[in-house]
Amino acid sequence: MSDPKAHRKPWSVGFPDVWIHADELAVKRHPNYLSAKSGDADQAVLLVDALISPAVIAQMRSLESFSPILISVHAEEEMGKNAIPEVMADVLSAALGWPTEPEVVQANVVNHTGADGFSRMARQAVFAGNIIAGRNYVIVDDFIGQGGTVANLRGHIEVLGGHVLAATVLTGKPFSAKLSLSASPLMQLREKHEHIENWWIDYFGFGFDCLTESEARYLVRTPNAEHIRDRIIAAA
Repeated sequence: MSDPKAHRKPWSVGFPDVWIHADELAVKRHPNYLSAKSGDADQAVLLVDALISPAVIAQMRSLESFSPILISVHAEEEMGKNAIPEVMADVLSAALGWPTEPEVVQANVVNHTGADGFSRMARQAVFAGNIIAGRNYVIVDDFIGQGGTVANLRGHIEVLGGHVLAATVLTGKPFSAKLSLSASPLMQLREKHEHIENWWIDYFGFGFDCLTESEARYLVRTPNAEHIRDRIIAAA
């Protein structure tokens, strides 16, 4: 894997589950979805306005005292620049009165849409752009799968001195909402595949303790460590 590598940090105790606004089928079957995913900001506004959840916005207000900044995933995908995260951040900003950070961008193209788990882990999102040290951030993305992109943006923010309070997405799988890696899957992963963690650290720049819950469980289900290494290298 070529430099620069993605940044990750181990999960803090009590990192909250990702706030998901809408059902995945409702989003992907919406008539404005594909155009918004391909970069049409006007279509993204229609999509987000139709599906953003007032109940989730009410829950997000619990962070108001921390004066957070909304930071969206600016990603180039195979279909074009995804307009959904930035528009969603703008809509949330208008509803909550929180500022947005528009300058931090994804610096590589990973094409995660429709990819399998090994491809998602092999092609790590790398971010570039300044962060205000000491400020609190809430990450905004359109979809949560394994959570690697959110984990990498969190790493970028925290390496530069910011702090990530939470994350929210328009849609995703409910079982993917838990990002913070718990002790049990980490222990299972190390017991089953411990002899490749040093390879993993050398290849990716972070250890198993920086994986998301979904990533760790995916690797635990893999039959052997050699299969993991071969699939990662092939997918990269």
